[in-house]
Amino acid sequence: MNILRRWWYQYKFRQHPIKALFERYRGEELVSLDCETTSLDPASAELVTIAATRIRANRILTSTSLHLTLSPPDSLNADSVTIHRLRHQDLKHGLDAREALTQLLAFIGNRPLVGYHIRYDKAILDRYFRRLFGFALPNRLVEVSHLYHEQLERQLPNTSYDLSLEAISRHLDLPQSERHDALQDSITAALIYVRLKHGDLPCLTSPPFFRTSPLSTMQPDVSPKKKS
Repeated sequence: MNILRRWWYQYKFRQHPIKALFERYRGEELVSLDCETTSLDPASAELVTIAATRIRANRILTSTSLHLTLSPPDSLNADSVTIHRLRHQDLKHGLDAREALTQLLAFIGNRPLVGYHIRYDKAILDRYFRRLFGFALPNRLVEVSHLYHEQLERQLPNTSYDLSLEAISRHLDLPQSERHDALQDSITAALIYVRLKHGDLPCLTSPPFFRTSPLSTMQPDVSPKKKS
């Protein structure tokens, strides 16, 4: 969020407790965030689950993670179930969107948000926040695939890499779960961040870490979440 919009929100909410959300964050924590949605189109996808895990220095605070299930959205159908594997009966006790986002906001505050394709998640969350609360999230974003790519470029510049979540995790020798849900993926993104910021990048000695395709290795700022 640019400084002018941040100032505008500070003025708009000057008499509201939420004003602090638009101040610059001065703490040491980040929040790894992931959403499961009904489609891969950020302009129309609806939220199904949201998970967030705090990061403090080189520690991932999994014991206090947030995992929210929302009530079934209208667009939940057989096609969307193939994406997140959550059915209507799995969501029947879910929260309404306003309550879920209120809890999320209390958890993340104005901390930076870490994630894999984090701009995709934020684009969907911003649609909801604008509609329900009148503002977009001001949080700074940290994309773990960009951090990984930057470090690889220092070792082997101008090379094409596999930037899938699974390939990154394998290369960094991180534990991989067979379960792919919002909570697990938020923890995986947090593990990648901590390893890249507080550990050493393993040397690239095995060809599976490279793509043979000459296509661009980097995803657009807002892109579908392809995790497998």
